[in-house]
Amino acid sequence: MNILDRVAQMRAAGRDVISLCAGEPSGGAPQAVSEQAARIHASGQALTYTSALGVRELRTAIAGHYRRWYGLDVAPEEVAVTTGSSGGFLLAFLSAFNPGDRVALARPGYPAYRNILRALGCEVVEIDCGPEVRYQPTPELLDAAAATHGALSGLVLASPANPTGTMVSRDELAALTAWCAERSVRLVSDEIYHGITYPADPAQPDARGTCAWELDRTGVVISSFSKYWGMTGWRLGWALMPRDLAPAIEALAGNVALCPPAPAQLAALAAFSEESYAQADAAVAAFAEVRAVLLQNLDRLQWGTAAPADGAFYLYADLGDQLSGFADSADYCRALLEEEGVALVPGADFDAVNGTRSVRLSFAAGADAVAAAVERIIRFQANRAAKD
Repeated sequence: MNILDRVAQMRAAGRDVISLCAGEPSGGAPQAVSEQAARIHASGQALTYTSALGVRELRTAIAGHYRRWYGLDVAPEEVAVTTGSSGGFLLAFLSAFNPGDRVALARPGYPAYRNILRALGCEVVEIDCGPEVRYQPTPELLDAAAATHGALSGLVLASPANPTGTMVSRDELAALTAWCAERSVRLVSDEIYHGITYPADPAQPDARGTCAWELDRTGVVISSFSKYWGMTGWRLGWALMPRDLAPAIEALAGNVALCPPAPAQLAALAAFSEESYAQADAAVAAFAEVRAVLLQNLDRLQWGTAAPADGAFYLYADLGDQLSGFADSADYCRALLEEEGVALVPGADFDAVNGTRSVRLSFAAGADAVAAAVERIIRFQANRAAKD
């Protein structure tokens, strides 16, 4: 957020800045969703409070989405519509964990997980997940963490993950869900980037990602309209609720947010049209093209180890020798922004231990922006090397 503030200041001063920071698709909502929103507002319909868990029609449509993508039979009563996936995580953590509970998560990882958990009084157990395990936790790493810190109460898993974009396979997810089930560890599965994946074989059954409920229904699944459908500012997500947590989630939802935003809920019904799926898939195809160009340019960037970016729209990489002359990756990012007008996110946001050497680049900004940014980064590094 500090970087984005500086980007805004520079643009206000007339600087040409390419921001590759935000995890935000540039295309926006599907046309059918925007048109539905316009009709709602033009109708003069009173936009009143809804049920705490969302309107019945939307919960039913989300359940239908799980039949479409995963062949899963999900009841509308098992769906909680939330104020973004952020609201879903808050409800999941509040309902599943108590102060003092130990909850494991991968490092590097999305910082809001640990921040929310710590604010709720939970003990966060960060699992150091490097390239040798493709930046994802394994049962062996979880065993080691439990042996060191004590029994775990929860595991937060993201596949595809932010910032690395890496995914767990169906077999790996099965092993993790089995590990959790055997130890009464509550799994919270972040699946907000499902559908934004780059499989070698798009026809494979889990090409869009494997849903944790395909294997076990004791965990909480979190998803969102923000990424695949590009609806970040609409603030609408959902959770699949295990039966034992549903009453607590419903009670908490009414107290935390009263209800999700009514106009966004009503408009989001159009996200499940054939037209909207087609537009979202076209956006994913565009991400894939940008990703391919970016990976082809890794040698020119001369960075170190990069995550494989199986899904989402991020490249997470160690800066390698390019860090020479800088205090850390935050120092590198500050200089790059000021000198070349390219904004990247320093890795310390995602990994306070090893992330000082890494950066995250979002290629959601589009092909032209990423291509121009790559040339600026190469020029910046060349100029720095010439000065040294």
